[in-house]
Amino acid sequence: MIILLNLGYAVAGVILMWLAYRAFDRLTPEVHFSEELKKGNVAVAIFIASIFIGIAMIIARALN
Repeated sequence: MIILLNLGYAVAGVILMWLAYRAFDRLTPEVHFSEELKKGNVAVAIFIASIFIGIAMIIARALN
């Protein structure tokens, strides 16, 4: 039972993280993150990674 609960939290966390990224992507229409990543822009990659870490910390705290 505990394993299923943890699996559910993991799935919920991934879905919430994806939704948060999509929301942030829509809030910044002048920046095309996927194109910048394809160009090899390291600054954008670090920025997106920091967004993911922050969102993950918020989601982890909310799910506990």
